[in-house]
Amino acid sequence: MSDEQESPRVEAPSEDVAPVSADSALPGEHRGGFHRPMTEPVPITESTHVVDVQWAPVAAPLPRSAAWALTFAILGLIVSFLVGWGFLIGLVGAGLAIVALRRPWESRGAAIWALCLSLLSVLYSAGWLWWASTQGPLFG
Repeated sequence: MSDEQESPRVEAPSEDVAPVSADSALPGEHRGGFHRPMTEPVPITESTHVVDVQWAPVAAPLPRSAAWALTFAILGLIVSFLVGWGFLIGLVGAGLAIVALRRPWESRGAAIWALCLSLLSVLYSAGWLWWASTQGPLFG
């Protein structure tokens, strides 16, 4: 090695770097050098806001019509197998099923089944009444 080798040169720090004081015991402790947006320290405050929590009253139960529609649909279908005048029960079931389909909290599956069975009972009753009307004179 030669004696003429240069020693490394260290440049002076830039203006952004604050000199380390003796009271800075921990590395990374804020020394007040950076006060620019996005790099300045965020002040930490203690929250003193107290919220008074009260229980909400229990909501009234929502009206249910899908189960009733299914009950009327099944009953209307059974009656329409025996008598032609069971279509009235089927119409009640269809009306309740339509109401249940329009409510978002109702069971859609039960309402669709009720509507289908109600319409089937109305059709079966109509067929029963048509067949009964062809079997004899209606008015004397």
